[in-house]
Amino acid sequence: LVLLLAAAWRPCLSGTLRSAQRRWPVPYRRFDYRPKTDPYCQARYTFCPTGSAIPVMKEKDVIEVYRLQAPVWEFKYGDLLGHLKIMHDAVGFKSSLTGKNYTMEWYELFQLGNCTFPHLRPGMDAPFWCNQGAACFYEGIDDAHWKENGTLVLVTTISGTMFNEMAKWVQYDNETGIYYETWTVQASPDKQSTVWFDSYECSKFILRTYQKLADLGAVFKKIQTNYTSIILFSGEPVYLGNETSIFGPLGNKTLAAAIRDFYYPFKPHRTVREFFVDLLKIIDRVILNHQFYLFYNLEYWFLPMKFPYLKVVYEEVPLPIGSKTSFGV
Repeated sequence: LVLLLAAAWRPCLSGTLRSAQRRWPVPYRRFDYRPKTDPYCQARYTFCPTGSAIPVMKEKDVIEVYRLQAPVWEFKYGDLLGHLKIMHDAVGFKSSLTGKNYTMEWYELFQLGNCTFPHLRPGMDAPFWCNQGAACFYEGIDDAHWKENGTLVLVTTISGTMFNEMAKWVQYDNETGIYYETWTVQASPDKQSTVWFDSYECSKFILRTYQKLADLGAVFKKIQTNYTSIILFSGEPVYLGNETSIFGPLGNKTLAAAIRDFYYPFKPHRTVREFFVDLLKIIDRVILNHQFYLFYNLEYWFLPMKFPYLKVVYEEVPLPIGSKTSFGV
């Protein structure tokens, strides 16, 4: 939200920094297993408090699939963030054999702020990140939550066999894709511009789920589906290194200090005065000096920022095209 305010300021001319030729967007890194979370990382609201295992459906079951969308933190702030088109996505299921409803979503273990910016802990040179995200599955669909300020609409029907295959994929996806990435980073607002980094958050999980169902044979309805992206605009990113190469014993002390100094104004604020003082620092670095340090795949990158610096977009991503031949649908 601080960056949204900062984005309203006008630009100055920017220089250009170049890095070696790389593959863009940088591929999101997957891991062999999910590490244990550090006790230092604490959430104001418990992650997936009523979560349960994904059930095994009977093959002959017919399961309705619903698109769910509501403003981020709708349970606390109502439609406030909905006016900025900052939306959270999920998917719902209803079994025709049992009549039971289920919700599946993917979100941060320790809330959005911890995934977007690190903690600067005393006695630690490197910024400390609490940025894991994970899938949550639980019985029931809170109709009021999704309908009041958002969306609850049927998008396809699948068999029990397809649901069970999807469940296997969800387990793999959840165990290997473990870090939340808030930002999409691209060269300009033009839709054809180069994407340097792609986000990895709730909407991307839903899009992956829809695509998996389409690969299994789901046929989706022809309805418009929009999703939120928070985009930073930058010239070609410059690779800086990982935690060890920057903050380790043989690291670059000047660069390490610059990264810590950049992240310092994004800390939680105790007073209004402190907030506005740090907001001016953010404007100075991001808008006036065109600087942003991005943490992606456990590595640091420098972004030479460009106008309009930041934008929240709510754009259509069509539902995937499936086949009626798979699994006897």
